[in-house]
Amino acid sequence: MSKIRGVNLGEWLVLERWMDQDVFRGTESRDEDNLCRVLSEEEKLKRFKEHRDTFITEEDIVFIKKCGLDSIRLPIPHFLFGDNPHFCYPYVKCIDYVDKLFSWADKYGLTVLLDLHTAPDSQNGYDNGGICAVSKWHQKKENIDRVIEVLSMLAERYKNRDSFLGLELLNEPASEEVWERNKRFYTPHDKERAKGSSAVPLTLLFDFYTNAYDKLRAIMGDDKYIVFHDGFRLMQVKTFIKESNFKNVILDTHPYLDMEGVTETTSTFNHLHKILFEWQNNINECQKYVPVMIGEWSLPHNILPSFTPEERYESYRLIASAELMTFESAFAFYFWSYKVKCYDKLGWDFRSNVERGWLPSSFLSISEI
Repeated sequence: MSKIRGVNLGEWLVLERWMDQDVFRGTESRDEDNLCRVLSEEEKLKRFKEHRDTFITEEDIVFIKKCGLDSIRLPIPHFLFGDNPHFCYPYVKCIDYVDKLFSWADKYGLTVLLDLHTAPDSQNGYDNGGICAVSKWHQKKENIDRVIEVLSMLAERYKNRDSFLGLELLNEPASEEVWERNKRFYTPHDKERAKGSSAVPLTLLFDFYTNAYDKLRAIMGDDKYIVFHDGFRLMQVKTFIKESNFKNVILDTHPYLDMEGVTETTSTFNHLHKILFEWQNNINECQKYVPVMIGEWSLPHNILPSFTPEERYESYRLIASAELMTFESAFAFYFWSYKVKCYDKLGWDFRSNVERGWLPSSFLSISEI
């Protein structure tokens, strides 16, 4: 199997305020759910169209292709079809933009991995799960059934597209550790709605993965990938896959250096090497049984205020080189994210990272970096 190297199109169809505050302008909303509730219908439709028409264009796809990448991971919301008011209100559907991306991918020879990034009542309480401080997707059978229904509709719609790489069943379902952390970092807009939120139990997650896999395989056959996120419990999900009879599946994990406390001190790079060594060992161990995908990774780490521009440049370049060498052993990786408009968030924006020289202008031979 040829390795897959790509980039995420975060913020385009699933909003995160930290990535582009403009679409949230004039509001105190911290997530897409609340934004859709506080805007008037007219303003909401106008603002979302403006954002989606301009945030990603065909020129961006050309840039991705020129960098030697071969795939795009597209985060999508559960309401993208706009077909069921119970689940889709008050949101703005976006399936036409998914169709547009597939047309561009066909034109430029890229593949598309569709990543279901949000679920009804959210699966993690992150802003990227759609509703800050709410994690209740798994508590209602109708929510779980709805996610499988949406995945099935996507499989049916794109199964015959050559550029369709496959489906990621659900992004970042929260573990106990992640949920406890999220409660400290995110506050709910609606405290009553947030009551009773919890982590996603592994037994329930495994049942969901099994049922979704069976349903999708019946629709799109064995030639498309089905991706399981590790739910921040990499080795347990690896064992689950190892002991199952799945075909053509990938295990996704999201290692972020900024979550590991990497800072620019004498001990930084000792700490960094330790983290990268552990990540590489985990990748190699899991790939004895299933291909591993680094579905999200980036460059952010804490920069010392005393760093000169030259030292800052060298720091990011070294971080990028170390991560690329670590992730080279993985079957697939996708940088997070292609575009970040909050420019103070250094290291997250793929395009500016390439233009600054922190990432290679061509990924065709990254093993040589």
